[in-house]
Amino acid sequence: MPMKNQTTVTEFILLGLSSDPQMQIFLFLVFLVIYLISLSGNIVIMVVIRADSHLHTPMYFFLFHLSFVDICCSSVTVPNTLRNFLVVHKTISVNGCIAQMFFVLLSSGAEILILSAMVYDRYAAICDPLRHMEIMSKGICVQLVSGAWAISFFHALLNTVFTFNLHFCGPNQISHFSCELPPLLQLSCTDNLTNQVVLITSVLIFASSAFLLTLISYINIISTVLKIRSAEGRHKAFSTCSSHLIVVGLFYTTGFLQYTKPRSVSSVVLDEIFSIEYSILTPVLNPIIYSLKNKELKTAVGKMLGKFKFLK
Repeated sequence: MPMKNQTTVTEFILLGLSSDPQMQIFLFLVFLVIYLISLSGNIVIMVVIRADSHLHTPMYFFLFHLSFVDICCSSVTVPNTLRNFLVVHKTISVNGCIAQMFFVLLSSGAEILILSAMVYDRYAAICDPLRHMEIMSKGICVQLVSGAWAISFFHALLNTVFTFNLHFCGPNQISHFSCELPPLLQLSCTDNLTNQVVLITSVLIFASSAFLLTLISYINIISTVLKIRSAEGRHKAFSTCSSHLIVVGLFYTTGFLQYTKPRSVSSVVLDEIFSIEYSILTPVLNPIIYSLKNKELKTAVGKMLGKFKFLK
């Protein structure tokens, strides 16, 4: 059909997780609680790290910025999702959808690279402890975080620019609670092979580079830790990395599968599960995981709470 005779879609309908009104109210409450815990948990970590001078080290510098990225990740999708649970017309404009997609790619990309920077810091601390503070100087840490945002911005912009070449003429229903690139490509009336190639290539290069850095760092870390003679020393070294390993495993697995799986295995349920995990659950799990497994952070939080009680 000639393009001029096709209707141009100006907005999309987000079908969300359920069409049952009672279930939507339940999901609204669940997502609201998760979002509030995510915000409060990550803000507490940021405030504690900034306020306690004992935590002004490279590891906590990256944890501070990871908490900020987690706030961005959840805030990109959750507020609009909460709104859609309460309204009848769950619509979003095409430009608004593309904008949300851009910020999803930006924030998730920044999280991947900051996690990679964190494992490099652990590598320097365990494998070369005498030169750790020299290798991970404040300037280097700032450059790594700045580079993470810059690279993520380019990755998100690259995929977004090619999206503007697509034409949407219907259907306009997205079987998802947010706008992400894979389900968006399925609604295009024009050939989207270029977009798919750009997406898969950029994700493979982007994620594989970060994963390779993480893998090599952990191989060296494990090799060094196994050479430590005392069991207490090995336990202490592994404990500093276990939180990071849990977070990396959860985020990489779901995010990578979401953006690289072929259409033949595409599933609405799987897409939503993957998206919920890396865009909603990971931001709330990070502060819990790091707080429970980090004595210094728990002590700092306890001191802060003690000060508040004293002021009362």
